[in-house]
Amino acid sequence: MPINLNKEQTNVGNVVFAWGVNEYEKHERPKRWYVIAGLLGAALLLYSVISGNYLFALMVVLFGIILFLQDVQAPMEVDVAITSAGIIVGSKFYPFSEFRNYWIIYNPPEVKNLYFSTNSLVKHRLQIPLLENDPRPVREFLNQFIVEDLEQEQEPLSDRLGRMFKIN
Repeated sequence: MPINLNKEQTNVGNVVFAWGVNEYEKHERPKRWYVIAGLLGAALLLYSVISGNYLFALMVVLFGIILFLQDVQAPMEVDVAITSAGIIVGSKFYPFSEFRNYWIIYNPPEVKNLYFSTNSLVKHRLQIPLLENDPRPVREFLNQFIVEDLEQEQEPLSDRLGRMFKIN
């Protein structure tokens, strides 16, 4: 479990790397995207009402509200730091013991991400954009504490689909 730094005094170690990232990626969406998304949402909503699946209808509406809110609000800047004891993302501290392994997907300019596989069932993966940071010193440092998963050569399918459909 990550440790909330606002509530607990925790030794987070010495900061080795630090940068800021956006809370989520803000996409430039053309009008055509909104028309297609609206039609798809209306079709899913109609189907869920006809089939009597009101929970699915609620999920479709909530998904639409989330997309709307992401579109009208600017993402918050979140500070990221890699320390000698773990990873800090915003106000959460993840000790290295929380992670099973990590991998880096570096295919500029589209993908420059650092992924951590966690021991948690709820949040099984932590993704941190590297932005303009060089992945080599980050990799060298992390290899001291966590095993690198060299079999991961592509970003997860959910991330690829989210970027392709501009919904993440």
